[in-house]
Amino acid sequence: MRIKEVVETPEIEVKERVTLDPSRTAVVVVDMQNDFVRRNGRLYVPDAEKTIEPILRLLKKAREAGARVIYTQDWHFKDDPEFRIWGEHCVADTWGAEVVEELKPQPNDVVVRKRRYDAFFGTDLDYVLRHVVKADILVITGTVANICVLHTAGSAALNWYRVIVPIDAVSALNRFDYLAALRQVSFLYRGDLTTVEGITFEGVKTVS
Repeated sequence: MRIKEVVETPEIEVKERVTLDPSRTAVVVVDMQNDFVRRNGRLYVPDAEKTIEPILRLLKKAREAGARVIYTQDWHFKDDPEFRIWGEHCVADTWGAEVVEELKPQPNDVVVRKRRYDAFFGTDLDYVLRHVVKADILVITGTVANICVLHTAGSAALNWYRVIVPIDAVSALNRFDYLAALRQVSFLYRGDLTTVEGITFEGVKTVS
């Protein structure tokens, strides 16, 4: 049996402006890797390339303000059990696992490698946020919106981080998954939705 039903999308609030303290904020770039973003990647997400430019604009603002940047990398060993679901992808030390060239991490950024959807599961992300970058506000971007972005946002919220998701800086495999993810971030986890343009930082201090 299959279910196919047309349903009305609940109203999802998107805030025009969100102002953040850069000293408490980290921008998290989730899985913007070749296997997801490039057309010849193993798990290509059609809208992922469109988010590169908005993410770049956000990273520029964040770095100039002194906010920290954290990248997650899906990072699997050969024969990972997850391949039963999605097929082989983001195998350690392969081209597919690399962050796309346009978004390559800078020396002051942090890279967290993860085995599962949730960037907190089995990683030191919580330790890094609390004790290294000292951030309790997370601006979460990247792909896939209803999978790794949503699971990471959910864990962040349940650990009492404030979560902000710029809607033009996340992507999904289809429109339904995209809207469902935004709905869950807003309704279930009480995160703030906005746009890259809508994010501003108080006390901007240019970092040379």
